[in-house]
Amino acid sequence: MTKRVVALIQQRCGSNRDENLAKTTRMIRQAASSGAQLVVLQELHTSTYFCQVESPALFDLAEPIPGPSTELLGNLAGELGVVLVASLFERRAAGLYHNTAVVFEKDGSIAGIYRKMHIPDDPGFYEKFYFTPGDLGFNPVKTSVGTLGVLVCWDQWYPEAARLMALAGADLLIYPTAIGWDRDDTEEEQQRQYGAWVTVQRGHAVANGLPVLAVNRVGFESSPQQRDLGIQFWGGSFAAGPQGEILAEASQENEEIIVMEIDLARSEKVRRIWPFLRDRRIDEYGELLKRYRD
Repeated sequence: MTKRVVALIQQRCGSNRDENLAKTTRMIRQAASSGAQLVVLQELHTSTYFCQVESPALFDLAEPIPGPSTELLGNLAGELGVVLVASLFERRAAGLYHNTAVVFEKDGSIAGIYRKMHIPDDPGFYEKFYFTPGDLGFNPVKTSVGTLGVLVCWDQWYPEAARLMALAGADLLIYPTAIGWDRDDTEEEQQRQYGAWVTVQRGHAVANGLPVLAVNRVGFESSPQQRDLGIQFWGGSFAAGPQGEILAEASQENEEIIVMEIDLARSEKVRRIWPFLRDRRIDEYGELLKRYRD
């Protein structure tokens, strides 16, 4: 059987970790009751997006892996018999923290982790203050529902990351995400940004002949320093097939669970007619290892 039922959970997050996880738990249960075999959560779903400011006190949000959240989510995955992709603020050691995706097998065990490799530093997205770049490489995680190429948010803009996951045998590309607008941006600029976000990930699907799952948070989160400032997270979680076709898409305003069926056999069919991997000129790509060709 090559078909998989997949659920993407798009939610609002508040400052209370227990309330966030309680809501996440309810939504995972609902997804499982709809037949989902693979459930994917958004980036940093246990808290608000704290990277809007630089504050040493916010490192207290981090936790070890394994730790309290992995115990709760692992037990839930085992109870429901689903493969679950979560996203946590990892405390690896004192002064060493990562933005880490955790993949749970359907028996509740940790199948693997991925530490976010590309770390942004922009107004409202001060992630370099909190996160050490990942050191585990671009290695997909093998599970009972397929080999999952899990990446995180800012990674989604880099074709190299998607390609390396594909070359390592990923069956799916998965992007837990936290992205939104500055509300001072014009409507035209907001739509350009949103369109670029969807387009680049559909491009990864096309270029690699793989389905893509992108799961974003939704709702306005004010800045901890200035309540009238913040980020309007644009939701829009979606799944695309190996030719970039949209299979399912959430709204830009509401909490939603979108459930769809994905046929992993389509990747083989698409790659036979669009053999991009066959025609790569790997003998001419050495310059990619340079920052820039001067």
